[in-house]
Amino acid sequence: MNSLNKHFFNPFFSHIYVETAVLEHPRTRCILSKFPDANVIEIRHYKDVFCRSRQRSTWQHRSQKLILAAKQGTLVYEGAPVCQSFGNRYFYYVSCAMNCVFDCEYCYLKGMYPSGNIVIFVNLEDIFAEAERLLQAHPLYLCVSYDTDLPALEHIAGYVREWCKFAAVHENLKLEIRTKCADTALFEQTGPHPNVIYAFTLSPQALIDAYERQTPALSKRLLCAAALLRTGAPVRLCFDPMIYVPGWKDHYAQMLKQVYDAVDMDKVVDVSVGTFRISRDYLKHMRKQEKNSAVLWFPFQCDNGYCHYPAPLMEEMERFLTGRLAEKVSKEKIFRWKI
Repeated sequence: MNSLNKHFFNPFFSHIYVETAVLEHPRTRCILSKFPDANVIEIRHYKDVFCRSRQRSTWQHRSQKLILAAKQGTLVYEGAPVCQSFGNRYFYYVSCAMNCVFDCEYCYLKGMYPSGNIVIFVNLEDIFAEAERLLQAHPLYLCVSYDTDLPALEHIAGYVREWCKFAAVHENLKLEIRTKCADTALFEQTGPHPNVIYAFTLSPQALIDAYERQTPALSKRLLCAAALLRTGAPVRLCFDPMIYVPGWKDHYAQMLKQVYDAVDMDKVVDVSVGTFRISRDYLKHMRKQEKNSAVLWFPFQCDNGYCHYPAPLMEEMERFLTGRLAEKVSKEKIFRWKI
């Protein structure tokens, strides 16, 4: 395992649950071979384990179990309104894995899922087939790392490499792989692909220390992004979500200084800016888990089922960051989330 990864990967799952239908799937056998000492338990359906009540808690994330399953039903989803389309008309996303090895306090996955366990859907070929069906009708902007951090699972699933191979033979596909990972070796191995965008989520180091548990430091993420840019790979920088804390302007100004020192901004494809926002229902579940979270218990404004900072604060924060970015990046490359 790459040395950069030892900090935030769980090198061993004590229990791996496997659906009967995928016990002999080649990807199942490959993944299981990486954990020879794990207790493998056959199950009927992943939800029998994943959806057990009262699983989600802070301790649960530190004792994650792995579940291998087949993705059924909808395989490719239309993009959600809280996500950025970056001007792409045909905006979709896929969920080839659920949950994350990282433990960010504000992550919407904690409100979305009842469990902290990780699910990997091994029937990736079915998702590819559905994407190909859509590609026959129109171009596709496809995000593959929304419901997990896919690069952080690469040593288990190998899906970043698989998606890059898929993108290489589909010219009308534009792929986004979003991550907080800092595995430079992984990205170097996949090589640059003109239609694969690596999108790095960046936060001030003070916020990483406080709220992004188990994630790589800002400096490591920037080193990784800079290395990719040198190979000619398309790189996006995502300053999203911005989190309000006392002294936020100083924190974000210092972050931008680090970014500019490390990354050639002229080579960046684009940047995104957005303050924290979340489904009202997800927030309700998350507040039950994090009863002392200053991030989650902020007095948000709610509109149409979504919670966000009050309009004046949201405007101030986003204008501050977009204004500073405009000093280094052309305005057409700055994408700001709109309500």
